[in-house]
Amino acid sequence: MISKLPSWVWAGAWALAFIAGFINVVGLLGFGHQAITHLTGTTSMLAAAVAALDGAAILHFGGILGSFFAGAVLSGFLIQDSALQLGRRYGIALLLGSLLLCLAVPLLNHSSAFGLYCASCACGLQNAMVSTYSGTVVRTTHLSGMFTDLGIFVGHSLRGLPVDVKRMRLCFLVISGFFSGGIASAAVFPHLGYSALFIPAACTALTSITYAIYRLRHRQKVAA
Repeated sequence: MISKLPSWVWAGAWALAFIAGFINVVGLLGFGHQAITHLTGTTSMLAAAVAALDGAAILHFGGILGSFFAGAVLSGFLIQDSALQLGRRYGIALLLGSLLLCLAVPLLNHSSAFGLYCASCACGLQNAMVSTYSGTVVRTTHLSGMFTDLGIFVGHSLRGLPVDVKRMRLCFLVISGFFSGGIASAAVFPHLGYSALFIPAACTALTSITYAIYRLRHRQKVAA
């Protein structure tokens, strides 16, 4: 059960889910029609490529998986904790994610798969960064767990069992953020192409700055 979620967790979860939803739609609408923010489908495609002994496809899907994993490793190296806690170096991680998205744009404009790898690395970094809070898993780059939790809560409610209302709100928050990001991405991609990724890059940088300001004010409040 979630006892309390500070405002920065709620706001950050929605913002990062929006960013992830935006990035994923760019990947799906782009030249590779490739999901970027989650790895289930990519792992399945890699398995099919291995079965078909398709070396190029193995390298491609393996590159996406490896890039996401590398982003998670980088997050673990920078933040050094799996639990959300004010004071961690989330700002640095977010800025690196923003830079990776900016780097992806010119690569994708030249139809280079390395652009997908940069975007995947940024998503792995983000997803690992917001790992857990109050014993509750928080994931912003994919929704399977959120929909699963909602289904469990509905089932519990039908049986008259207690439901973690705050966890339900968090699920709705992340789902709505991801969905809204996807809508925004689909609306601007026909006009901006891969340059649309500058939007989530800017949002990521803005989230980093907002977090830094919030952290500074919290320090000043504690000191006072």
